[in-house]
Amino acid sequence: MAYDEHLAERIQKILNEKKVNYFDKKMFGGVAFMVDDKMCVGIVKENLMARIGPDAYEAALTKDGCKEMSFTGRPMKGYVYVEPHAIDMDTDLEYWVQLCLDFNPLAKSSKKKKKK
Repeated sequence: MAYDEHLAERIQKILNEKKVNYFDKKMFGGVAFMVDDKMCVGIVKENLMARIGPDAYEAALTKDGCKEMSFTGRPMKGYVYVEPHAIDMDTDLEYWVQLCLDFNPLAKSSKKKKKK
């Protein structure tokens, strides 16, 4: 198992309950949930990957179980990892997913690759 599939099911349940139009995409050796063709929230191994934006970033890092996302060796501002113990409760997971959904309309889409 490359990523926590149970966590993926929990995220899907939240997105479905909120009637969010999304699709999942395999990336980073995990899975990302795309909303409006933008990466919104995802899973890398057992960690939640949350795209929360630069405004919520510093405050998020003060929360238990939240750490910088440094996928390439340097922190990616606006993205955080949330460790499993910090999202055991559904209300905690929903908090992080909602933070991602709140930022999504402000997020920039990645550039589409041109097909050859």
